[in-house]
Amino acid sequence: MKKIKLDIVGLSYSQTQSGAYALVLGEVSGRRRLPIIIGGFEAQAIAIEIEKMTPSRPLTHDLFKSFAQAYNVTIQEVIIYNLVDGIFYAKLMCNDGKKTVEIDARTSDAIALAVRFECPISTYEFILATAGIVIEGNDFVFLENIEAPTEEKVATSSTNYTSLTDEELKNKLQDALVEEAYEKAARIRDEITRRKSS
Repeated sequence: MKKIKLDIVGLSYSQTQSGAYALVLGEVSGRRRLPIIIGGFEAQAIAIEIEKMTPSRPLTHDLFKSFAQAYNVTIQEVIIYNLVDGIFYAKLMCNDGKKTVEIDARTSDAIALAVRFECPISTYEFILATAGIVIEGNDFVFLENIEAPTEEKVATSSTNYTSLTDEELKNKLQDALVEEAYEKAARIRDEITRRKSS
């Protein structure tokens, strides 16, 4: 079966499931998107690594990477290989220099590790055909009846950050990371990013 490479396109709050996030993967050489609902902890783990934030203590996925590297194990690829009853299945393709081993993993954990090991993420055509969304201009066109990724909702507490200076925001971001308040750190980071892009 031909594998299709994916990139992380976005991460947003899920409007329909409390405490959940929509992770959106995009076909590298195409217009299809694959939305996957994940938990808050995994969303934070992915966002922290993408944004190159440094938590005061290692997160679980950081610990896994350190442990694997201590024994010369690398993750060569993450493959989203199946979709059953709306649940995605993934595996890690691990190598220690002598042999390659497949390890079953939750898709959200697999992607959190993929960003840490900087390895490719792939899936198969039947998964994109079943659960994918085609992007037409700025619109989503559903291929199947699945939940659409939604625009990131603005957390009410983020409005408190608009009145702060850039320096105050940077200090608050550092404080949030030290306190391991990663959701708060993500909201502050979003405000900093919004200011840079405007």
